[in-house]
Amino acid sequence: MNRASLIFALLLAVLVPLSLLTGRVWIDPATTPNATLILMELRLPRAALAIVVGGGLGAAGAAMQGYLRNPLADPGLFGIAPMAALGAVASFWFGAMLPPAIAAWSLPAFALAGAALAMALLALIAGRTSSGAGGGIALFTLAGLMIASLAGALTALAITMAPNAFAMSQIVMWLNGALTDRSWQEVWIATPLVALGIGTLAMAARSLDALTLGEDAARSMGVDPSRLLALLVVGVGLTVGAGVAVAGIIGFVGLIVPHLVRPFTDRLPSSLILPSALAGACLVLIADSAVRILPFVTELRLGIALSLIGAPFFLWLLLRMRRGAL
Repeated sequence: MNRASLIFALLLAVLVPLSLLTGRVWIDPATTPNATLILMELRLPRAALAIVVGGGLGAAGAAMQGYLRNPLADPGLFGIAPMAALGAVASFWFGAMLPPAIAAWSLPAFALAGAALAMALLALIAGRTSSGAGGGIALFTLAGLMIASLAGALTALAITMAPNAFAMSQIVMWLNGALTDRSWQEVWIATPLVALGIGTLAMAARSLDALTLGEDAARSMGVDPSRLLALLVVGVGLTVGAGVAVAGIIGFVGLIVPHLVRPFTDRLPSSLILPSALAGACLVLIADSAVRILPFVTELRLGIALSLIGAPFFLWLLLRMRRGAL
């Protein structure tokens, strides 16, 4: 564990108990009635899901920025999250046609199917190229943008054709991302997939380090571009797809977190993936705690809160890039 991992692990250890106690009602375990029940059945699964979702998005962001060698890259730009969202929207249409026992799982299942479809499309379009890693990266980027655009258009069509205002409201609310009313069921769905995804991205770490020297140098060091692309597609697909399946679209975590982590590392991708996962968990946990205590009539959606943070941060990165400081 490097210094950055230790720092964010300690920060996470402080944030978790604060998150459990924070909310519209501050819980005092000694005096609050049913405190144990509230903590175990409501706040603990919500905090666990924030850690899992944030960890996956943070690791995916670090890997994507390393692969594309672009500090502005975000896993949400490459089609997997929009396709997972499209799958989830499809569950609002077709889930009711399934038997009740299966319908309860239709939303995460459809979302994961959407993420898997995006991964398959990325692999089909960008997985085979004779122009080396550089061509693979360009194809990967363009394919991701195409998939994201198509998924966004189909999602908008599904919203437009919603059978009633209530269904439309449900779809839009879900797309905005939230951890409200989540249970242990969502935690058990997302945790193994995100863990597998982070492990897959960690397997690509050394190849990503070599890629920082350039495509030709990486190939001379034995990096297989096709294998590296496959690891990225599978790793990002699992982490981002699982997150969208249980929490909706939560953007900008993968963009912000690597920039918070880099000052504590040697800036190589292999040094970023694990601490970015921990920092992503911290960021989502803080944001989720904040939306619970804001004095609004209804709880602010987590995806909206992070977008309000992420958009100015993205603008700040652009200004730094224009000055040549990035």
